[in-house]
Amino acid sequence: MRLSDYTLQPDEHKGKDVILVQFPFNTALKLALKKRFPSARWSASKKSWYLPDLPAVRRELELEEKNTLESKALRLHEVNRDAYRALDKQLTLKDYSKSTITIYLAEFYHLLKLLDDYPVQDLNPKRLKDYFLYCIRVEKMGERKLNGKINAVKFYFEQVLHRPKMFFDIPRPKKAASLPKMLSKTEVKKLFNVTQNLKHKIALQLCYGMGLRVSEVVNLKIEHIDSKRMVVHVVGAKGKKDRYLPLPKSILPKLREYYLTYKPKTYLLEGQYGGPYGKSSLQQMFRLAMKKANIRKKIGIHGLRHSYATHLLEAGADMRFIQELLGHNSIKTTQVYTKVSPRSLSKVQSPLDTM
Repeated sequence: MRLSDYTLQPDEHKGKDVILVQFPFNTALKLALKKRFPSARWSASKKSWYLPDLPAVRRELELEEKNTLESKALRLHEVNRDAYRALDKQLTLKDYSKSTITIYLAEFYHLLKLLDDYPVQDLNPKRLKDYFLYCIRVEKMGERKLNGKINAVKFYFEQVLHRPKMFFDIPRPKKAASLPKMLSKTEVKKLFNVTQNLKHKIALQLCYGMGLRVSEVVNLKIEHIDSKRMVVHVVGAKGKKDRYLPLPKSILPKLREYYLTYKPKTYLLEGQYGGPYGKSSLQQMFRLAMKKANIRKKIGIHGLRHSYATHLLEAGADMRFIQELLGHNSIKTTQVYTKVSPRSLSKVQSPLDTM
């Protein structure tokens, strides 16, 4: 497929951003497009083929990256556009992670959209409290989302406008002290057995076999896997910390089979259009595998990481060692697994058994 044979035009179709791919009717050109992009669709209304306007698609089509920040800013009232841009600039200057920047901008955008033509810098603590109460009572936001919203607004006033800390009296919702959800070894094995797709099975086995977060799995590159030393280099993980993890021996033959089958270029698990595989796609795949395996626990793919830590603890691994493997800053974070380990619970004898 030669890109010079096609005309590419960003557009909107059925409420979604797309890239129109136009060319004079030619069977060879149509087949070349469908071969390179199997998900290309024909639009009768646009009289054109089109692709989703995604960063990976733009890279493949050699188009400039889409300025999503500016397109969102233009949807705001002009009195608050600069505030939105300034928040992004300050977060970038302070070297916040991509995920944090995305969350802060999304939460701040929600406030600016509601404000419409009222300048955000004119808000006082009372009006902000009213806004947070609206989020709880009307929009039914949970504690995690509301905390992210408070942090974003607090960052804007303190770090962008350089005002004194003015939100100390905003009541923050208490975080639920829930225990990590996990699967038994039997359930994990069942999950693997029902997953026939090789790429999906590799993803699940990496999550469980090394206790990786979903973001760490999708960001693994081929160069990060050292089969000679049997280690995997996890780069830029949560908190921007790198770490090395032992590569499970049992997964190596499957990794080689996977490489020969899929021939990934950069990332170990690549998406349909190149680039890293989508986190949401992995989470959806996990849910389908759970259903297929008839495991009824309400648990997400992150539960495989919890299962890894718990099973290591049950096998007698040292707590400090598990902390290093998981990349936790504090041992207190790791110690939560002692509360869910059957080995720890089995040491407790009920008074009923002594009667």
